[in-house]
Amino acid sequence: MTPAIPRTVRAVDTGRLLLLEQEAAAYDFSQRLAVDWLRKHIAAEATHCLCPAFEHRLAHRPEVSPQWRCRLLLTVRTGEQILSLLDVLPATFEGLPENLDAAAKTDVVRRMDRVPSVRKWLELQ
Repeated sequence: MTPAIPRTVRAVDTGRLLLLEQEAAAYDFSQRLAVDWLRKHIAAEATHCLCPAFEHRLAHRPEVSPQWRCRLLLTVRTGEQILSLLDVLPATFEGLPENLDAAAKTDVVRRMDRVPSVRKWLELQ
């Protein structure tokens, strides 16, 4: 049985984020960014945050179902923050360290509600 979707936020460094995106690409998940795009645009020394939003099931691909569709707060090279989505296996998400206190998690969720999406940010460039 799949664990319930946690109401939490996990912070990851750029190296870990790239691994998460590579895993999503390897499984051909629909919500992910290209790793080459990320290497070009995100800040190498930044911390990025994932927040599970809902469970995504694929009846035709039970071997990779369910996934947790996460909101992803990215920091780009200019220092701006933008919002994306990333599908993550529950076991992968649960393996990420719990490294933020309650106040920091609340702050991240609030920022996610205010920042532009990747698409909007690209339009403004």
